[in-house]
Amino acid sequence: MELKTDFLIIGSGIAGLSLAIKAATLGNVAIVTKKEKSESNTNYAQGGIAAVTDKTDSFEEHINDTLICGAGLCHKDVVEFVVKEAPPRIRELVEWGVEFTKSEIPPYPYDLGQEGGHHHRRILHAKDLTGREIERALHEKVALLKNVQIYENHIAIDLILQKDADGRTVNCLGAYVLDIDEDVVHTYRAKYTILSTGGAGKVYLITTNPDIATGDGVAMAYRAGAKIANMEFIQFHPTCLFHPEAKAFLISEAVRGEGGILKLKNGATFMEKYHPMKSLAPRDIVAKAIDTEIKKSGDEYVLLDITHRDRDFLRNRFPNIYEKCLEFGIDISVDPIPIAPAAHYICGGVAVDHWGKTSIDNLFACGEVSCTGLHGANRLASNSLLEALVFSHRVFNKIAKSFRQTELSTISIPPWDPGDAVESDDSIVVTNNWDEIRRCMWNYVGIVRSDKRLERAERRIDLIQKEINEYYWNYKVTKDLIELRNITMVAKLIVQSCRLRKESRGLHYNIDYPETLKKFEKDTVLEK
Repeated sequence: MELKTDFLIIGSGIAGLSLAIKAATLGNVAIVTKKEKSESNTNYAQGGIAAVTDKTDSFEEHINDTLICGAGLCHKDVVEFVVKEAPPRIRELVEWGVEFTKSEIPPYPYDLGQEGGHHHRRILHAKDLTGREIERALHEKVALLKNVQIYENHIAIDLILQKDADGRTVNCLGAYVLDIDEDVVHTYRAKYTILSTGGAGKVYLITTNPDIATGDGVAMAYRAGAKIANMEFIQFHPTCLFHPEAKAFLISEAVRGEGGILKLKNGATFMEKYHPMKSLAPRDIVAKAIDTEIKKSGDEYVLLDITHRDRDFLRNRFPNIYEKCLEFGIDISVDPIPIAPAAHYICGGVAVDHWGKTSIDNLFACGEVSCTGLHGANRLASNSLLEALVFSHRVFNKIAKSFRQTELSTISIPPWDPGDAVESDDSIVVTNNWDEIRRCMWNYVGIVRSDKRLERAERRIDLIQKEINEYYWNYKVTKDLIELRNITMVAKLIVQSCRLRKESRGLHYNIDYPETLKKFEKDTVLEK
């Protein structure tokens, strides 16, 4: 079946949904999402959105905090317009029904949190469930729009491309999409295709991300010939709950913002050795410090202690974290929280311009899947939801200028061809390779890297990729196989980017090149 639409949005997080609301004023919108519509990285975001809303704060301070955190790689012009465009985007969310936690101290309208790397309280939040609250409001808004159709349990396989006589990609026409429930591949033809597929935390063994975060957008864009940038900068969240029965539950950075102190198991503090902001240092500093202390002591975790705060305050400010920890026998008003780092966010992604346009015509990207220049070598806490909002708005503005003059392509698109592929009778191949890729990345391409570890990772990933490609073309596509193919591609891009950056900067730390060098003050760009 061929489905025709004006906008094909792949992904249903904050970037995709906020764009869909605006795009619906121009034409028809199809949202493809591979699980339930609310399953996204946005839904798991606890902390909030960084924005200057307090008169004692300033754009200059937010810009400066972002630039310092980005370790010399932020694009200053991007940082400036994202920070300055934040207030109208926040007002828009409020108009759409998002209920941020109000302040009890007049005249301030909102309760503002503080997180690592920020020198001011500027994080708007909804308790510790900000992402869930945003998703709720956006889905309720989208549900009222008759020309927006959400296709749940649908996963994009590859982009459909128009090529010139020399075989170069010049235009994106849409995508081939697998209907998971019906086990059939459909052709989606669109004027504009927008990648908002989120991150790729599942490339790593331990991650705060949901199972859907398999880097699909980055992998598809790379295979299509789009430019990919800065994939070496993987942010490991310093504070993931360490418990044998807890599946990668994030302990928000806001806990440290409210006075949480990092300690060793023996109760000794350690962050003063690494940064003047101590436990409120930027994430890359904190993650490396915890990694160092864990390796030094042989312990599996350190502690985050906020027991000096009142129980009622903790239950009110962090209701989700309080209850989740209680499920595992940890009362955070009495017990320090055992934590360890986990893969959390990719600062790189599909390279886009100031308007979210990729290097391929009619293909845009916004949200974590993209590399805009905002984050540089290390994302400042709570800048990610802001980036998604600002760039989805900019994608809309860019498209709106030419929408009426752009016709839906009538170029013939061949239906999906499975070739001689048959049903797989050996799914253990997928399971084993999935596990091997994630362990390989965790062991060799983690917080601390070396040339030897990266070489080992590259050899293993090359072998796995050959096996997967052979398997991919011999058997019918499934969701698991598509995701495995994508995480392997993303893993390879991460390793290649790491090997090109022969220095240490931000989230990329290589013990063979511990210095930060001026000549590497540039983006790492990969292109097929």
